[in-house]
Amino acid sequence: MWSFWRVMAIVLILLPFILHCSYFTRMNLQESLNKEPIFSVLSEAAGNVETYVVGGFVRDLLLKRPSKDIDVVCVGSGIDLAKKVAKLMGKNVQVTVFKNFGTAMVKSGDWEIEFVGARKESYRRSSRKPIVENGSLEDDQNRRDFTINAMAIGLNAQNFGELVDPFAGVRDLKRKVIRTPLEPKVTFSDDPLRMMRAIRFASQLTFDIAPDTFDAIVANSDRIKIVSRERTTDELNKIILSPKPSYGFKLLFHSGMLQNIFPEMIELHGVETVEGKGHKDNFYHTLQVLDNVAEVSDDLWLRWSAILHDIAKPKTKRFDPRAGWTFHGHEDKGARMVPQIFRAMRLPMNDKMRFVQKLVRLHLRPIALVKDEVTDTALRRLLFEAGDDINELMALCRADITSKNHAKVKKYLNNFDRVEKKLEDVEERDKIRNFQPPVTGEMIMSHFNIEPGRIVGQIKDEIKEAILEGTIKNNREEAWKLMEEIGKRRGLLKK
Repeated sequence: MWSFWRVMAIVLILLPFILHCSYFTRMNLQESLNKEPIFSVLSEAAGNVETYVVGGFVRDLLLKRPSKDIDVVCVGSGIDLAKKVAKLMGKNVQVTVFKNFGTAMVKSGDWEIEFVGARKESYRRSSRKPIVENGSLEDDQNRRDFTINAMAIGLNAQNFGELVDPFAGVRDLKRKVIRTPLEPKVTFSDDPLRMMRAIRFASQLTFDIAPDTFDAIVANSDRIKIVSRERTTDELNKIILSPKPSYGFKLLFHSGMLQNIFPEMIELHGVETVEGKGHKDNFYHTLQVLDNVAEVSDDLWLRWSAILHDIAKPKTKRFDPRAGWTFHGHEDKGARMVPQIFRAMRLPMNDKMRFVQKLVRLHLRPIALVKDEVTDTALRRLLFEAGDDINELMALCRADITSKNHAKVKKYLNNFDRVEKKLEDVEERDKIRNFQPPVTGEMIMSHFNIEPGRIVGQIKDEIKEAILEGTIKNNREEAWKLMEEIGKRRGLLKK
């Protein structure tokens, strides 16, 4: 027989969990749903068809995180339910049907609602594409990736607002743990992308990954190779946009997946020592720079610039007995590597890539400008090359200061304050940032009555160089005068 005190001890141990579960019950999910008219529409459309809101919306509702994406599961046809909902919402609401997947999408205002019939899935080892059959809510929850995404809330009149939590997702939310509902090795072998999703959720929510779940990720890390680059890059970008992205990258690194999806970054890891001289670990330095950028900007491409700013250091590393380790030219080499990395990652090969490439190429330039004797010419050239991206470049340069010596960091940051003030002064005076030549090629051809050719470009370049050097001011009058002097020197006749 159990003693009274033994029973009380067990109750006290379980009390935090009991109180937490009752908290979500008392918080009145029904009342929360009623705050949004869309849920009364969903309930009315459901009728007697067993229907639930599931997954991320439920998780975010319990975490009190904003969400406008709703996943609805019904034991029946999700497409038919979507059509009923759209009809109730008005004639201007359209249904997008994905017949091959048996799903439908309805958009209304800020809401994006996806409908699917409850299903069960099985997998073949060579593919992450499941064999799908109709199923029950239980089957549908069994196929979910993580316990915190496997919760459902009833939408029918008889169970409206009732939480269905078969895998203790509420407990894992409380404990801040990512855990699979079923055997993790099977879960990740079936769909390897879930490994990256586990790390992405851990990074976004600052949750831990349960030990057996992480062990299964390590055991299956090579399986990520069967997932398309587009899908892995999409998850990687979400990790990069996390509040502290280094956490996600460290999980990717220690799991073994980073080697498969981003080998160039793995090469940054490690410290080599020769004659007692070592260099810093550029992998962890890069992660610190990334976190520093994340503190001041949520721009994905500025964060990619932080990731790639030292990417060529392994390829340019040299040991000099007097100077120690050097990485001469890593900024130029890195800029040349950016397009091939973007192409391999299926990242956009457009102005986004060129922005990252520019910042990688220029990231050392402002450091040379911290000296008191820096010339206006050097400042003008940096403004000319950075253009509208000068503020982002300076943000990256500030983030690149990762010394453990706080006095040194403070000194460098103060120096950058001075550089930025000088840049502002030069820009105010010379208007170089969005440089447009005061004399165009058409003007040169018309004035000297010449055809398009190399000489036109040479005259434009000489005028530009004169402006950047400060020989002439950035205005039409002085540029025109110089153009005529160049023409005279080259034997060109005026029109």
